[in-house]
Amino acid sequence: MKAVIHASKNGPEGLMYTDVTDRQTGHDEVRVKLKAAGLNHRDLFLMADRAANDAPLILGSDGAGVIEAVGASVPTSLVGTDVIINPCIGWENTHHVPLVPAILGGPSDGTFAESVIIPVQNAVSKPAYLSWEEAGVLPLSALTAYRALFTRGQLQQGEHVLIPGIGGGVATYAMLMALAAGARVTVTSRSEAKSQAALAHGANHAFDSHSEWKESMNGDTVDLVLDSIGPATFNKYFDILKPNGRIVTFGASSGDRVEIPLRSIFCPQISIIGTSMGSGEEFAAMLQFMERHALHPIIDSVFPLQDTPQAFHRMQQGAQLGNIGIRIG
Repeated sequence: MKAVIHASKNGPEGLMYTDVTDRQTGHDEVRVKLKAAGLNHRDLFLMADRAANDAPLILGSDGAGVIEAVGASVPTSLVGTDVIINPCIGWENTHHVPLVPAILGGPSDGTFAESVIIPVQNAVSKPAYLSWEEAGVLPLSALTAYRALFTRGQLQQGEHVLIPGIGGGVATYAMLMALAAGARVTVTSRSEAKSQAALAHGANHAFDSHSEWKESMNGDTVDLVLDSIGPATFNKYFDILKPNGRIVTFGASSGDRVEIPLRSIFCPQISIIGTSMGSGEEFAAMLQFMERHALHPIIDSVFPLQDTPQAFHRMQQGAQLGNIGIRIG
């Protein structure tokens, strides 16, 4: 089959469109003929950390397609089923959090290929209202956003949530989900175009990430901050959080280390909460939430499989609003 592998060089320069050998489905696995896949910043981080002598790897955590073969213990009636892939392998129960979630597309081969083999429980019925491209870009970012907002952030109707750095998949899903849940949403961006696009999609307020936040908020405060940025913005959150507010952090695009004035936490009784990915239970709940509110992913652009390196070039530029998709077949 055709696939995009990463080998020989770190970074996107190591991507190559080539032929690879199919493997057989295991006892409790299915092979999914992919229709679409999606990019995540996780792919960039993995490529940056890989060495020249590492074994070739098919990246890609997001995907959707049709089951075309099943393992010995899987009912053959599933062949022909349209599915969306839950990329978190082996994490079924929400409260049994693994030390490090196993994610499709590193270390196991992922979705930048004509087909992928996954455990049968990770092949979930595709919501009929989603196109293949919408389903293909949905899984990892939407799952991360859902867990961050609702399981960890405990967002309630009428609360005010701040999403710094609007643009990527998790942030845009979080915006759509929070609005659907009846929350107010404020976003920040360095890009006026992205701020205006977020407002067009329903955000209540947007301001420049480099501005004075208290002034830009016009004295307003928030209940919940979804942080994927880290040190570049982290200390600004304490200026605009309500007492008993929450920071849910799931990324570190500006670095791993922050310095926090402790009085900013214990006096207003702020909670700092970590999250990452999500469980099989949350994946099912996320899809139900999306379908109940008829939410569609915001798709920035779609590239054919052989142009995956160009898709990553767009992601590296930080120009996108929403998801970058890969069309397969």
